[in-house]
Amino acid sequence: MGNTNRRTFMKSSAMVAGAAAIAAPSVVLGVRGANERIRVGMVGLGGRMMSHIGSLAGIAQSDNVEIAAICDCDQSKLDAATKTYPDLAGLKLAVYNDQRKLFDDKSVDAVSFSTQDHWHALQTIWACQAGKDVYVEKPPTWCIWEGRKMVEAARKHGRMVQIGTQNRSSPNVVEGMQKLKEGVIGKLYMARGMTYKMRGNLGKHNPRPVPEGLNWDAWVGPAKMVEYSNFNHRRWYWIENFASGDVANQTVHDIDKIRWGLGLENHPVTVMSMGDRFAPGEDDDADTPNTQAFMCKWEGHKVLVTFEFRHWYTNSEAGMRDKYPFVAENQCVGEIFFGSEGYMIFPDYSSYYTFLGPKNEPGPFKTAGPGIEWRNESVPHFRNWVSAMRSRKHEDLNADVEQGHLSTTVCHLAKISCKLGRSVHFDPKTERFVNDPEADKYLKREYREPYVVPEVV
Repeated sequence: MGNTNRRTFMKSSAMVAGAAAIAAPSVVLGVRGANERIRVGMVGLGGRMMSHIGSLAGIAQSDNVEIAAICDCDQSKLDAATKTYPDLAGLKLAVYNDQRKLFDDKSVDAVSFSTQDHWHALQTIWACQAGKDVYVEKPPTWCIWEGRKMVEAARKHGRMVQIGTQNRSSPNVVEGMQKLKEGVIGKLYMARGMTYKMRGNLGKHNPRPVPEGLNWDAWVGPAKMVEYSNFNHRRWYWIENFASGDVANQTVHDIDKIRWGLGLENHPVTVMSMGDRFAPGEDDDADTPNTQAFMCKWEGHKVLVTFEFRHWYTNSEAGMRDKYPFVAENQCVGEIFFGSEGYMIFPDYSSYYTFLGPKNEPGPFKTAGPGIEWRNESVPHFRNWVSAMRSRKHEDLNADVEQGHLSTTVCHLAKISCKLGRSVHFDPKTERFVNDPEADKYLKREYREPYVVPEVV
């Protein structure tokens, strides 16, 4: 934005921010009426935030929701907010560069987070403690222990915490899951997920001065402090200090749908995984696998779950990518469910197809059409979150934090198995490994003061 517009925007925003500190909450705890407006603060102004803001702006009038505040530790993103996200233009926004001050704003009822993986648990807990409902992107955790702390915080403080696994709110995916439960492909015995995306070589770490206006300490937060570089800032998905790599990126969506379709409402007891960085990424500075496969077993369920991801040239599977494309060229992403009478595929966020009998004859299917799901895939998910904020029943959430914890734990177990180079055996009740102190060391990370996930939430 121009200098004059920027000054006007920042001045009006600062006035709103100051007033917010003494404003009364817009709603009281308990059931929110249909006529009571829900005011939401947005934290983390990156690419994924486009979906958050667009979804909430799209339902603002119909669902009586208001985007009331924005926050980022990078001043340049705050300055460019209305240009980056046109839906913010004309709104009276409180503007923060410290999320803790946003949590203190009594006029904000809920917070939507689109930040780095390593921040999700702590900021969700802080928000719950401040009495805010939460929408947080997947994966919700960096390690298994964090997931239980998030669930505890949500329940203790009576907060509605929705995880950004938006497939749970896709009408066509919901229909497909119902068809599975009705036995459209017979008795289920296996599910396979895959994420084949072109990532390539991610480059090298090149330290440089922290850009003016970026609070690098706040960006790094709970993680180990490292030198600033554009590699760390832009490639954080593939750096273990900040994320788990692809084993808990797109994979969380796929595992969540597999658990859902197979009715797996607990942790697996055995996970076996192998992976590494291979060409063309074996000489870059990313430190999470670019090729990995794992298998999982659940106690009491006679089903097998397998998953693979890879970052370079690959074949299609079950027509996914070639006949049933995902959202970008040369990507094969989805799930296959196998049953005694046929198989079903979910090749994207709003389609399913069934194939029956020995000749794979087409059965029931539903699709929203190419590209439609990518533009609108989050709207129903945010609408569901808003609905649960009014009912105050976490059971009304399509992707409650407990479900997010269960799905992400599968990914973390695969990550740990790969690190150890062997199978791991997990106790779903204690959420610890079975007689395996070496594996238990990976349940929790070391946190950097003062950004510490608390034992008591």
